[in-house]
Amino acid sequence: MINQLVKSIKDKDAPIVVGLDPKLDYLPEGLLADAIASRGETLDAAAEAIWQFNKGIIDATYDLIPAVKPQVAMYEQFGIPGMEAFKRTCDYCKSKGLVIVGDVKRGDIGSTSEAYAVGHLGQVKVGSRTFHPFTEDFVTVNPYLGSDGVKPFIKICKEEKKGLFILVKTSNPSSGEFQDREVDGKPVYELVAEKVAEWGQSHMGDTYSYVGAVVGATYPEMGAALRKVMPRNYILVPGYGAQGGQGKDLAAFFNEDGLGAIVNSSRGIICAYKQAAYKDKFGPANYADASRQAVIDMREDLKQAFVR
Repeated sequence: MINQLVKSIKDKDAPIVVGLDPKLDYLPEGLLADAIASRGETLDAAAEAIWQFNKGIIDATYDLIPAVKPQVAMYEQFGIPGMEAFKRTCDYCKSKGLVIVGDVKRGDIGSTSEAYAVGHLGQVKVGSRTFHPFTEDFVTVNPYLGSDGVKPFIKICKEEKKGLFILVKTSNPSSGEFQDREVDGKPVYELVAEKVAEWGQSHMGDTYSYVGAVVGATYPEMGAALRKVMPRNYILVPGYGAQGGQGKDLAAFFNEDGLGAIVNSSRGIICAYKQAAYKDKFGPANYADASRQAVIDMREDLKQAFVR
């Protein structure tokens, strides 16, 4: 799957992943109103509105982007209907040829870790039949329980030719409370990066590993150091746009071949119609067209990262 992701990034000239992280207050009012009119004030209505919102954005952007990243918590909060919307969203993205990064941030050990991996990346057998519960191609994993929490995922990934993005240095302001602490003269995030490079060697694609890392766009100087530690691991870069990251700051995350990183934008794309740059031209009725324009603008901005 890493080979497919790299190919799609090259073909579309867009190292972009769209974060499908919907909240009800992100949606144009008409979508929720229509769902409530047909389903009442229910969790089913909320899930239906989210699905319709996602579908609009996917239809408007799938030809421009290589990948999407649905954040599972945004769906879990609506219970079983929300998880059905998550599944429906993933299946629809798959039908459009998109690589799916399930932002699930799982972190446990042993059989529990393997069950998470099977649920999101693998397959289960029921009698004589086999099912893929979800259709993600990659998932995010929290490594802070150590190798016991990561190796069960790698096992399933090898079986399914799928991959991981492991949290190394996250974009949130308080990440340094633990991740920046020094152990034997190195920050914890660098020690985690060394393990990611090690794990990645056991599951390689043609040029990059199926095991990647998450490093926030808000820490470009750390990105430069971590790029050297993990030269063959793809880096998923959150924190672009709404959290302050800009294209000109991201050169260090990429290798000299222009590959090696994929940059996430969530609110900056799915809520583009609310932003000053787009709301007058597009407005709520054309929210999906605003998202498309935001992707185009992001693609152009990211080209600054390749100006050496």
